Amino acid sequence: MKIQERTGAGAGRSAGPAQPSVGDRLPTAPRERKPALAALAVLLILLGALGATTLVLQAGKRIEVIKITQEIPAGSSVTGSNVTSVMVADDSSIHYVRWSQLASLKKLKAVSTIPAGAVAVGEMFGSGSKLPAGKSTVGLALKEGQYPSGIEIGDTVAAYRVTGSSSSGGSSSGGSSSSGSDSLITGNARVSAVPEDKSSSDFTASTNYAITLTVDSDKAAELADAASNGEVALVLVPGNGN
Repeated sequence: MKIQERTGAGAGRSAGPAQPSVGDRLPTAPRERKPALAALAVLLILLGALGATTLVLQAGKRIEVIKITQEIPAGSSVTGSNVTSVMVADDSSIHYVRWSQLASLKKLKAVSTIPAGAVAVGEMFGSGSKLPAGKSTVGLALKEGQYPSGIEIGDTVAAYRVTGSSSSGGSSSGGSSSSGSDSLITGNARVSAVPEDKSSSDFTASTNYAITLTVDSDKAAELADAASNGEVALVLVPGNGN
């Protein structure tokens, strides 16, 4: 009896509606193709790659230019000791002075004071001195003891006229000459040029040290007169930023 019941139950299940075979699939709607969007995506990718390449190439194009290491007063020139070379990104809108142009730049004058740390550009220099109104330059030939050691371009100094009796009569030790007189010529002279190398043959051949000062024009004549008589002494003014 149990065998017949199970057989009958199996027969009842097989009598249901026919199921579709596994291989048969329901029809689907065809995908809508958008070639315009695909082309736009490709174009954007190409533009991005091109832009990145351009930036890399521009960043890699660097040039060697001149950088000012010591302040250059108006009317003065660059020397071998107040400049150095640095690498910068090339930019046609900026008139950089290239390191290879240093020899030519030494022949030009600063049209205004150039601070230390500035990168040299063509607009900073000219063929004339172009001193500020009311200023003049005076050249001095000084001996040891008439100027402070280590004097540099850009320093501010006071210039004194120093006169006194000769030592023929013999002065007492520690005393000062009563017949001499020291008077201030200018208290804010600006050093605009000094020899590049104090140990050079030009300096050793002469016992004088050539210094150029920029002073108020009304002090230039007195300073030049005192210098011609060897009666000038320079004193470094503290707190001038150097």
